[in-house]
Amino acid sequence: MQIAAQGISFGFDARTGLLDGFTVEDGGKTIAPLHRAPWVGTGEVLPPGTAPHLATLGGDFFCAPFALAEAGAPMHGWSANAPWTVLTADEGRLRAVLTRTVRGATLIKELAVADGHPFVYQRHIFIGGTGRLPVANHANLSLPQGGLIRTSAKLRWETPATPQESDPTRGRSALIYPAQGTDPRAFPGVGGPTDLTRYPWSPRHEDFVVGLEAPGHWLGWTAVTRPVEGDLYLSLRNAHALPMTMLWHSNGGRDYAPWSGRHFGCLGVEEGAADHMLGQSSDADLTGPGALSLFPDGLAEVRHVIGAVSWPSGEGLAAIVPGEGFLTLHGEGGAFSRVPCRTGLLKDR
Repeated sequence: MQIAAQGISFGFDARTGLLDGFTVEDGGKTIAPLHRAPWVGTGEVLPPGTAPHLATLGGDFFCAPFALAEAGAPMHGWSANAPWTVLTADEGRLRAVLTRTVRGATLIKELAVADGHPFVYQRHIFIGGTGRLPVANHANLSLPQGGLIRTSAKLRWETPATPQESDPTRGRSALIYPAQGTDPRAFPGVGGPTDLTRYPWSPRHEDFVVGLEAPGHWLGWTAVTRPVEGDLYLSLRNAHALPMTMLWHSNGGRDYAPWSGRHFGCLGVEEGAADHMLGQSSDADLTGPGALSLFPDGLAEVRHVIGAVSWPSGEGLAAIVPGEGFLTLHGEGGAFSRVPCRTGLLKDR
């Protein structure tokens, strides 16, 4: 199923709630920044028990609970592993409901695009439910030629308590676990200080690192420049509601199926509230909640925006300045762009 507006389109795979086939027309070219795993769509028989989100790995999906397998659900929860029923799909908007409940809540997905806007506007609405629920958006970027990673101000960066891969017969991780650092250009790595602002930084590895948002601003963002392609991926959120930027570096670091040493050039940009992923900090160190709170007789929601623009300079992004209905992008080398954006969607409510 395809949803489109002038200059932008995306597909929706109802099997797992996957936003895929995302493209933006800008600067006279088609920008397609999202990744697709090499086994997806090939008809390859995957190992028994492979989670549905792995069978369709790529694009952008929503995780609830993030990075947990519980209550019979695979890793990342039913939101990323169970079918969705499409309720409406017209005029640049899709609305769907998950066929399973999450912690007792009904989950509604809303995805929308607008003419001339290079963004997909996302809302995930929980109706009812109970408890604290770790959540995150999970975009997967395609970086076959590498990229530059920049973010809104962070208090610090840290790794979880345990590495992604600890058994050398199955794979390898290249950061220290757990570890902390305030300079992403010199984070503790197995081989010495590691520059997390560039991708890739190791030839074959599987790693995960978390950025804790710094106080003092409401717009949280991650910007990934693809210099060879000449474009820029943008991830936007409310920094108070989703205080964590989590980066999954998947670059040939897993040797077992379905990865089989062939999954390269994927950067997961995972924006959320999931304090169980912190290796040394706690919920008290965050500028917002460490998980989403569900209410039996109420609503809870997660809002997030992804987008892409032409960026021929290939430089890293220095700043994003929000305005009423637009964003101004400032590059580290002087590049400048003003793009329409529904910034009100993300402001504190």
